[in-house]
Amino acid sequence: MSSAASSSSSSKTSSELNPRTTHYEFLGPPGALAITIGVPFMTYALYFGCSEQTGGCPPPIDTAVIVESLSSLSWWASLWDTQATLLYLGWYAFTVAAWYVLPGDWIEGTTMRNGGKKKYKINAFSTMLLALGITSGILYRYGPQALTFVYDKWVNLVTAALLWSFVQALGCYLASFREGALLALGGNSGNPIYDFYIGRELNPSIGSFDLKSFNELRPGLILWVLIDIAMACEQAVRRGGSITDSMWLVLGFQSWYVFDALYNEPAIFTTMDITTDGFGFMLSVGDLAWVPFVYSLQARYLVWNQIELGPFYTALIFGVNALGYYIFRAANGEKNDFRNGRNPKNLQFMQTERGTKLLTSGWWGRSRHPNYMGDLLMALAWSLPTGFSTPITYFYVIYFAVLLIHRERRDDEACEKKYGKDWHKYKQLVPWRIIPYVY
Repeated sequence: MSSAASSSSSSKTSSELNPRTTHYEFLGPPGALAITIGVPFMTYALYFGCSEQTGGCPPPIDTAVIVESLSSLSWWASLWDTQATLLYLGWYAFTVAAWYVLPGDWIEGTTMRNGGKKKYKINAFSTMLLALGITSGILYRYGPQALTFVYDKWVNLVTAALLWSFVQALGCYLASFREGALLALGGNSGNPIYDFYIGRELNPSIGSFDLKSFNELRPGLILWVLIDIAMACEQAVRRGGSITDSMWLVLGFQSWYVFDALYNEPAIFTTMDITTDGFGFMLSVGDLAWVPFVYSLQARYLVWNQIELGPFYTALIFGVNALGYYIFRAANGEKNDFRNGRNPKNLQFMQTERGTKLLTSGWWGRSRHPNYMGDLLMALAWSLPTGFSTPITYFYVIYFAVLLIHRERRDDEACEKKYGKDWHKYKQLVPWRIIPYVY
């Protein structure tokens, strides 16, 4: 902790710096427990409910087979594979080593309530390039069959990721009881189930290594791209070396999204995940298991449903993704410029009594979260290459819409507390939440 932070925090008692949480989210402890159980369940369900091995997407439902499997110890044991676990932990260790070894600028985050500012190392993009370089070398030397083990050991890799998510969340929860820990305002309820899920400590760190920001961008996001590549390799082996245009679209869209996120790494340090939320099971399982193994559902589906779209539909879907990306990037560009004291488009804004300014024109005059609209269009484009024979491959679009609506509601509540009557004036100027004239 910096001397400024130490001086500021020493003037406050622990209870003043870390007040007790009095407002629950996610329906409180029962909701937190349900999600803690439900997310692993859904991760497995999306595999067994949309899998070549189980017979389709969805497979034929045979209650007797399901009951027999769930009551069999051998079936539960089949979820575990030591080799898959070592591979997953090896991948995580690689990303940690890359964080330490690869050069990168150090930037300061926002001012925390103890007066301090954390410093973050920026090298997620170079970690991605290193991982892709090694992957390219493996493919050049051994061919696409070198990565097909990801498809074969999918459910075992999911198990490893879920277990590591739980271990990290539990470790951070226990460590948060040490003296001097800065807690998240929303994660200090005193209920262990809720605090474990939501995240008790704001920024759990080992020296300069910040666990939350590291997990947010590196192990899960980069693994998502590598899984997509592995699915393309599996399809290529089956097709004698080529892959379908639908697989190219999914691989290109999702890889570009990750590349963009990692290239613009500094932008994450002003998001709610970093500035407000603690690091608990909610973020750990999302970063390490949900993102790489649920978001790659479309690529896994296309392994055995080899859809050829043709030039017209390929161009049409590409246009949907390009429009979404343009809105997403243009909106975030306006916001980032304005936050950094620049206004090259001469956008209109509203001055608040707190002294801060709120944009009321440009993309941010169309809705209060135009970047979410771009996100949703891209999410739709990622699912369209799978066709319309099953709704399961559109799970991501539906889930993401629910997630963004919930996040928008959380943000609206936080801003109302922060700005008071100014926020009501702002909502009159910008009435639409995400999609203009729709929502």
